Amino acid sequence: MSIVNPQPLWQPDPQRIARAQVTQFQAWAAENHGAPAEGGYAALHRWSVDELEAFWKAVTEWFDVRFSTPYARVLGERSMPGAQWFPGATLNYAEHALRAASTRADEPAILHVDESHEPRPVTWSELRRQVGSLAAELRALGVRPGDRVSGYLPNIPQAVVALLATAAVGGVWTSCAPDFGARSVLDRFQQVEPVVLFTVDGYRYGGKEHDRRETVAELRRELPTLRAVVHIPVLGTEAPEGALEWSALTAADEEPVFEQVPFDHPLWVLYSSGTTGLPKAIVQSQGGILVEHLKQLGLHCDLGPEDRFFWYTSTGWMMWNFLVSGLLTGTTIVLYDGSPGYPDTGAQWRIAERTGATLYGTSAAYVMACRKADVHPGRDFDLSKVQCVATTGSPLPPDGFRWLHDEVRDDLWIASVSGGTDVCSCFAGAVPTLPVHIGELQAAGLGTDLQSWDPSGKPVIDEVGELVVTNPMPSMPIHFWNDPDGSRYHDSYFDTYPGVWRHGDWITITSRGSVVIHGRSDSTLNRQGVRMGSADIYEAVERLPEIKESLVIGIEQPDGGYWMPLFVHLVPGAVLDEALLNRIKQTIREQLSPRHVPDEVIEVPGVPHTLTGKRIEVPVKRLLQGTPLDKAVNPGSIDNLDLLHFYEELARKRA
Repeated sequence: MSIVNPQPLWQPDPQRIARAQVTQFQAWAAENHGAPAEGGYAALHRWSVDELEAFWKAVTEWFDVRFSTPYARVLGERSMPGAQWFPGATLNYAEHALRAASTRADEPAILHVDESHEPRPVTWSELRRQVGSLAAELRALGVRPGDRVSGYLPNIPQAVVALLATAAVGGVWTSCAPDFGARSVLDRFQQVEPVVLFTVDGYRYGGKEHDRRETVAELRRELPTLRAVVHIPVLGTEAPEGALEWSALTAADEEPVFEQVPFDHPLWVLYSSGTTGLPKAIVQSQGGILVEHLKQLGLHCDLGPEDRFFWYTSTGWMMWNFLVSGLLTGTTIVLYDGSPGYPDTGAQWRIAERTGATLYGTSAAYVMACRKADVHPGRDFDLSKVQCVATTGSPLPPDGFRWLHDEVRDDLWIASVSGGTDVCSCFAGAVPTLPVHIGELQAAGLGTDLQSWDPSGKPVIDEVGELVVTNPMPSMPIHFWNDPDGSRYHDSYFDTYPGVWRHGDWITITSRGSVVIHGRSDSTLNRQGVRMGSADIYEAVERLPEIKESLVIGIEQPDGGYWMPLFVHLVPGAVLDEALLNRIKQTIREQLSPRHVPDEVIEVPGVPHTLTGKRIEVPVKRLLQGTPLDKAVNPGSIDNLDLLHFYEELARKRA
C-alpha cells in the first residue's frame, strides 16, 4: 500500500518549519514539560499520546487558557466513554474567543461576504460590544446556564454574536441552516427544547431570495418551550407578531459578563446527519472544545493574529463551529453566505482573493468540480496570500491534489483533513512542518491516539483497517441529548471494541505516519474478501469527463452472493452507451481491481446527499435490500427526497 519514500508533492522550507507554531511549541514543551526536543513531529506526536496529561497541560499553558478556578488534575477519569477532563476547573469559551478585542479593537474580527463578493468587516470591539449587549438581554429573558438557545440562521455575523452571547451566559447553542425544511429542524431542535430561537425571514442563494417566514411560523408552533423569538430581517421584512428585534437587543454599550462554568459544561449541540432515524444530538463541552480547537487551529492550521481564515460552510455543519473558533487564535474569520458556485464555479477563489484569506478551506467535491469546469484559480485570481488550501467532507482524490498544485501554486500547502461532527475536530490532517504526499493526509493530530485495527483488534500499518482512537480526546461528546443511560452514545462508538472509539471509517496508516481514508466502513465493498472503500471507486470513475457523480453499493445476497451496482449521474449531453460502459469497467479494472468491477452500471437522475453534502450510501443500500423508504432513511436529512423514489422503484422492480 505504501511506497517507502515517494516524492512529496510539497515540502515546507526550513524557514517555514522554524516559523511554525508547532515547532516553537515543541521547543517550549521540551524545556517545560519533558517533550522530546529532537525527532520532529513524529516524536512530538508519540509523546502527546504517551503522556496525555503532560501534553494537554502544555497546550493550556502555551495558549494561556484562563481557568478562573484551578483544576485538580488534567485527566480525572480516563475511561471511554466517560473521560473527565480538568475536573474542578472553571472557564468560559466566549471569554477566550473575544480576548483579541483588548489589543486589536479596530481590526476586523469578522469579514462578512455575500453573493456580491464585497467583504464587510466587523471589528473586534464591535463584536465584543454586541456580545455584551445580547448576553445581558438573554439574562433578562431568563436564560440560565444549561438552557438551550437555537439559531435558524445563515452564515452571517449575527449567528456568531448569538453563539458567543449564549456561551457567555453559560447557555447551550444549537443551529440549523435556513435551507433545512421545518421537519429537519424540528427533528433536531425538539430534542433539546430551546428557550430562545434566533431566526431570519429568509436568505439569498444562487442569486435568488428564499422566503422562510412560513417555516419560522411552523417552528414557533412546534417548539412549545420557546420563551422568545428574535427576528433578523435579512430580506427586510417586518418582525412577526410577538418577536423581538435583533437591532434592539444588540444596541447597548455593554461589557460582556462571562459566566464561569465547569470545564465539562455543555457548549453546543451538533447533530449527526440522521440519515436513518432521528439525528444524534451530540453535546460537546466548553473546555473540551476550547482546548481541542486551540490545538487544532493554533498548532495544526498554524493560525494566529496575522491570518484570515475562510472555510466554505453553513451553520448546519460542524465546520461552521470550527470556523468560529478561529477567533480563539486572534484570527480574522471570513463568513461567506451564499452559493459555493455563484455566479460561476470560481466563486470561492474570488472570495479567497478579496478577503486576503491565508487559510482557505472547502470540500473535496468543490475542488473536483473546479477541475471538471476548467477553472484556473492561480491564473485568474491573486491568491498570493493563500498559504494553505484545506479540504474535507470526503477524501480528496489524488487528481485533486495534483490539480491544486498545478492550478493554484506549486508551493501550496494542501491539507486534506478528516474528523467528524462527533468530535468537532480532525483525527488526522494538517501539519505545517511535514511534507504532503498525493492522496494522503499528513499525519494524525497531536493528542489523538489514532490507529488502524484489523477485525481482531490488532493495530496494522500499511494495511486497511478500522479507524479507532484508543485514548480520550477533550472534544469527544460529554453525552448525547435525551440518552439518559448513555446507551445510544455507547452503541455509536464503543460496541465493537470495548473502551475504544470506533469511528466507522476505513483507513490506512502508512509506515511514514501519513493517513489514507478509504470511505465509510459500514458501506465498505467486500468482494471475495478484498475490502475497498467507496471513495476509491468514486475517485477513479469521476475522472471520466462524462460522469458528474457516482454512487456504489455492495449488497450481500440471501444466497451468499454479492451484488454491486454502480449508479452514475451523467453530465448534460452524455450518453451511457456501450463505449462509456466499457470505459467505466476498464477504468475500475485497471486502476483498482478486477474484483471491484460493478455487476451493473445504472444511469440515475442524481445522487442523494445528506443536508451537509455527503453521499448517502447506507440508506440506499437498505432501500435496495427491500427496507421501506420511511424505515431506511430519515426524509428530513436528505437534500432531494424525490431521488430516493427512483432507488425505491428500482428495488421494487428487482424484487
